[in-house]
Amino acid sequence: MSAQLESRKINKEAMKSATVYTILICISSVHLMNDMMQSVVSALFPVLEQSLRLSLAQIGWIAFTLNMTSSVMQPVVGLISDKRPAPWMLPVGMCASMLGMVGLAFAPNFYLVLLAVVFVGLGSAVFHPEGSRVVHLAAGNRRAFSQSIYQVGGNFGQMLGPLMTMLIFLPFGQKGAIWGTLLAATAIIILMKVVPWYRTQLADHDGKMQRKAVGKVKPALAPKVVGFALAILFVIVFARSWYAAAIGNFYQFYVVETYHLTIKQAQIPLFLFMAAGVAGTFLGGILADRIGRKKMMLISILGAAPFALILPHLPLAWVYPLIVVLGFILQSGFSVSVVYAQELMPSKVGTASGLITGLAFGMGGLGAVVLGYLADARSLSFVMVACSVLPLMGLLALMLPKDRKETV
Repeated sequence: MSAQLESRKINKEAMKSATVYTILICISSVHLMNDMMQSVVSALFPVLEQSLRLSLAQIGWIAFTLNMTSSVMQPVVGLISDKRPAPWMLPVGMCASMLGMVGLAFAPNFYLVLLAVVFVGLGSAVFHPEGSRVVHLAAGNRRAFSQSIYQVGGNFGQMLGPLMTMLIFLPFGQKGAIWGTLLAATAIIILMKVVPWYRTQLADHDGKMQRKAVGKVKPALAPKVVGFALAILFVIVFARSWYAAAIGNFYQFYVVETYHLTIKQAQIPLFLFMAAGVAGTFLGGILADRIGRKKMMLISILGAAPFALILPHLPLAWVYPLIVVLGFILQSGFSVSVVYAQELMPSKVGTASGLITGLAFGMGGLGAVVLGYLADARSLSFVMVACSVLPLMGLLALMLPKDRKETV
């Protein structure tokens, strides 16, 4: 009889630590569609620059509005959802993004474009903290790997931005953005599977999470240690996000100016950078579960530094292979930094996710504005060379505390 009880106990513990891949794939698919809708904004930049006669600074303001709306709201949504998780917020966020897509397709001027972008940013702000909580519940004992699956969806959606520019927006113009409503509708349909599971898990895990908070989690780190570690994470996210903003928003214009490519040809190196980032995100999560979060973050941003430094000085033929390696290494640590923050704040998963991903969006948006003004005032070459030193700030990751994991 005791052996049977022991067997049931072992099976129960195994179920608790099991990874729910169906839900992970569903929420990653929605993440893909969410970030594809965000990519519609940047994919429209070459079209909007010509059709609405926008300056590079105005392009930067559009990126800033999108990223700051998402950035400011994500920690707020995270704080609220930590106190009162709300599964219904997931489809509501998608509805906001759908309205943004309609607005982008028909906005006749710069200011209405900004308004449409606000709705897209709000939808993203609502989705990301709640999506990260779903991943946390479905991850079992493979948190970095599960977070990487989730982030791969988002990175894949961003990767499709240059392809959308080539295949949709250059041929069809601004009105091509209306197809983004199909993405939102598909995401809502998928969420109809995720939301009931999420609601059930919240009910089942409520008592368990309270018990973990009392007795099954390692003693909390001192607030000063947590604050110091978060400050270093913020600097690392700042460096990665500003560099990614330089590549994602302005590198296409840089290669047109420097190598005399067409706008369509300029999408190829941008696509390669983002595609390599998808693979890097996935493998980074797998490695982080084996070698540790801190080591993976160091490898990511410091490993990218030499490639970032030489990129602006290469002939065109060398740009293509190097930008693949750069994107792969640089993005391998992003999902890991989210998990590291969650483990620093185990009772505030939504807040930790909102802070890191929200900060990434916010810093990217701020970087887009500053770099846009610098490009107008100086040159695109100056911007790319200046940004190439940013990954060196990853040296600060050496000062992070050792990985801290919950006992499951």
